[in-house]
Amino acid sequence: MKSKQAVVLLSGGLDSSTVLAMANDKGFSCHALSFEYGQRHNIELACAKNMAKTLGVASHVISRIDLSAWGGSALTADIEVPKDGRDSGIPITYVPARNTIFLSHALGFAEAIGARDIFIGVNAVDYSGYPDCRGEFVEAFQTLANLATKAGVEGDSFTIHAPLLEMTKVDIIKRGHELGVDYSLTQSCYDPSDSGNPCGQCDACRLRDAAFFEIA
Repeated sequence: MKSKQAVVLLSGGLDSSTVLAMANDKGFSCHALSFEYGQRHNIELACAKNMAKTLGVASHVISRIDLSAWGGSALTADIEVPKDGRDSGIPITYVPARNTIFLSHALGFAEAIGARDIFIGVNAVDYSGYPDCRGEFVEAFQTLANLATKAGVEGDSFTIHAPLLEMTKVDIIKRGHELGVDYSLTQSCYDPSDSGNPCGQCDACRLRDAAFFEIA
């Protein structure tokens, strides 16, 4: 029986599904946490449910928060998702403070159930330039977690795991294959059709397709 518990942020995409498989492989009893946050690509929630069931979790919580209330992103407002490739700046698909918000929920969840390990699928190599996908952010949030919680100040510290941080998308997929991840159950597209088909042109689709093409 698995003794250590962990909270795993699970979006239903390629990266977070791989992280769930990695946490399971490390022997954690995983509690998946997903978000319905007003995202235009909320088909990912169905993928998250399927992945949680396929890979196995101790529990799966879907938290509902409305980041579309203030928008500011092509994923949460009536702003067109770019389809012309990546630019040098932070793209409009960045959702203001999203990973800070998600990790804060994960921290509360973890402290409540006695877990001291939190897994997140951020990546600083093959990513879109989001500031909350960098190692500095992960380190800073871990410091915050241990300053801002009863458990942390009493010496029962939290660890934020970001195992994909320095991996390429190709290496992430290869590791997932080793762990039995069925990527056909995942969704990465920022702007899928009403039927759930990926657009094939957004940044997320381009990164994903290029990686699978390189492996093929």
